[in-house]
Formats: sequence, structure tokens, C-alpha cells
Amino acid sequence: MIIQNIESKIRLATVLSLGSLLTSIIICGFVSVYAYKQVANARQSIYILDNDIPILAKQANMQMNRPAEYKAAVDLFHSLFFNLTPDDKHIEYQMSRAMYFVDETGVGQYNNLKEKGYFNSILSSSSVLSIQTDSIVLDQNRFRYYGKQKIDRRSATITRSIITEGELIDIPRSENNSHGVLITNWKTIENKDLSNVSKTTF
Repeated sequence: MIIQNIESKIRLATVLSLGSLLTSIIICGFVSVYAYKQVANARQSIYILDNDIPILAKQANMQMNRPAEYKAAVDLFHSLFFNLTPDDKHIEYQMSRAMYFVDETGVGQYNNLKEKGYFNSILSSSSVLSIQTDSIVLDQNRFRYYGKQKIDRRSATITRSIITEGELIDIPRSENNSHGVLITNWKTIENKDLSNVSKTTF
């Protein structure tokens, strides 16, 4: 009888020990998951000092903001490529900056325009070129750009419709490409005159 009681007590102690161990493991698991989530949320919080007063700023999810960055990169590239003045240094500067946002298809278009004397004609005619973005349509990693380019010459003002398209890939961010976006397979699908208004000369 005494031996049976001892065995029962040992079994009870063993069950209680195993139960306690299992409960501890489950609690530790829940605590670890909760702590990990808390740390992840804390990392998305940024404090900005305003006159020595800390202000909490929430860091946005990168993927949620990616479409806006895609559009900003496409808009900036077209602005650099199509906004030109009759200054060879300025043209060279614009083109060198634009090339950071596009692959060899953009380099090919630039070289093609250069061979055809496009940039020399800007210099010789003292033309000022500016582009206005109408819209940028995204379809996952593809885009289509719609804009109007104004060419202001001594003799006339020409307005052109510019439509281009291409694909977008993510690349590491850099000082020259802060959006981390590269335009690939870029091509112009429309570049036609909408109006040609002659200027009155005296």
C-alpha cells in the first residue's frame, strides 16, 4: 500500500512537471511572438526632433508606396530627357542624369537623336523645350506615359503629343537614383505635332 502511494505520487509529480514544462514552453512561445511583433512595429516608428521636442513619425510600408515611386521616377526621367535649352552643357547634364533611370534602350534613343542632329538643331534654332505630364498609367511593372511637349522657337511655338511606354524593375537605391527604379524596354510610340503657331515678327 505504501509502495502504491509512492508510485502514485511519483506519477502525479511527473505529470505535474511535464504539464508545467509544456505550459512554460507555450507561454514562452506566445511571449516571443508578441515581443517580435512589438519590435517590428517599433522599428517602423521614427522620432523627429522639432525644437528639441520628439515627434513620432510612422514609417510607411515600402511596397505600399512603390506605385507612387514608380510614377515619380518615370516623371523625373521624362522631365530630364525632354526639358532642354539651347545650351550644350545643359543638354549634356540633363542626358547624363536621365541615363541613370533607363537601360540601353534609352541610351540607344539618345544616340539616335544625336546622330540625326536633333540636339544641334536645338542649339542652332535657340529652341527651348519643355514637357508637361498628362498622366502615367501603371500596369504592374509596365507603364505608359502621356505628355505634351512645347517647343518654343524664334519663329514659332510647336506643341507635340508624346507617348512612351516601358517596363520597370527594382534596383538598389543610390545617390543618382534615389527611387531605386530602372526603366527598361523604353520606346516612343507617339511623337506628333498637335499645333504649330507662328510668331509675329517685326
